[in-house]
Amino acid sequence: MAAGPAQPRREFTRRHESFIGVDSDGTVFDNMGIKHRECFCPWITGYFGLQPVAQAVRECVEFADLFSQTRGANRHKSLKHVLTDLLPSHPVVKTRGFEVPQLPHYFAWVDDPSSILSDEGLEQAVADASGPARKELQLVLDWNRRVDWAVEQIVRGIPPFPKVRECLEEMQGKADVVVISTAPCETLARDWTEQGLAGYVAMMAGQEMGGKTRFLEYATKDRYDRGHVLMIGDSPGDREAAKANDALFYPILPDGEEASWRRFHEEAIDRFFHGTYAGSYEERLIAEFDARLPEKPPWAARSWHGHPARG
Repeated sequence: MAAGPAQPRREFTRRHESFIGVDSDGTVFDNMGIKHRECFCPWITGYFGLQPVAQAVRECVEFADLFSQTRGANRHKSLKHVLTDLLPSHPVVKTRGFEVPQLPHYFAWVDDPSSILSDEGLEQAVADASGPARKELQLVLDWNRRVDWAVEQIVRGIPPFPKVRECLEEMQGKADVVVISTAPCETLARDWTEQGLAGYVAMMAGQEMGGKTRFLEYATKDRYDRGHVLMIGDSPGDREAAKANDALFYPILPDGEEASWRRFHEEAIDRFFHGTYAGSYEERLIAEFDARLPEKPPWAARSWHGHPARG
């Protein structure tokens, strides 16, 4: 079973005046593209019978997971978004009259605030269900396991972005550094250990911890002064987790990751530790970040006639 909200609080101990949460996929490691293109997308197409509109599926997955305001979302929220919103509105799907399969029992589980959207949470949902609901949830569980298998087989040996290691070294002795991610804890441990980074962090909080916003609250609430908590991430979910907990946010720009880490190393990290990060400096960085991630897909514009998938 997934950890309850109190468990991370018991496991994490404050040791410094500042706290820095660091996302993993797409923030520290350049693995977002390979993970979603080569692991998620093919098995979404295969498991849910979407072969007739495979290219449209690829474009929807890339938009949802890489190039929009839903970048970095939990995989279950993203899958629902693709199947209910993006794919049915895609011009290819509409032109061909393809009916996108719907999974009402699974969607209800995704939308239920009490659901823990993790491997263990889905397994429990299957165990608790019966009849058509169980069959539907089992299909998604099988897909979920296949994706995890594909990630384990394919997404490996990917080094951190340049300057990440130097930044982690700079944080040592000044801040409590914790990995906060929607990836499973096992995957985080493998990635960070494989690249020799695990020793730089106090803890790795994955999807089993109940989400980024929840974990950040339990790790930092009533422990650190205002302006002493920073979240580093590449997705709007990271920004929202920081905002919900009155924390600062440093964005890693999609398609600008190396420059983002170089800027953090050269100026932003000193601003954070010296108390000059908040205000106009942070606002400028967030505005630049938001400009990179639109809300509407390109096919929502009248002039869209299809485009090759970005590399």
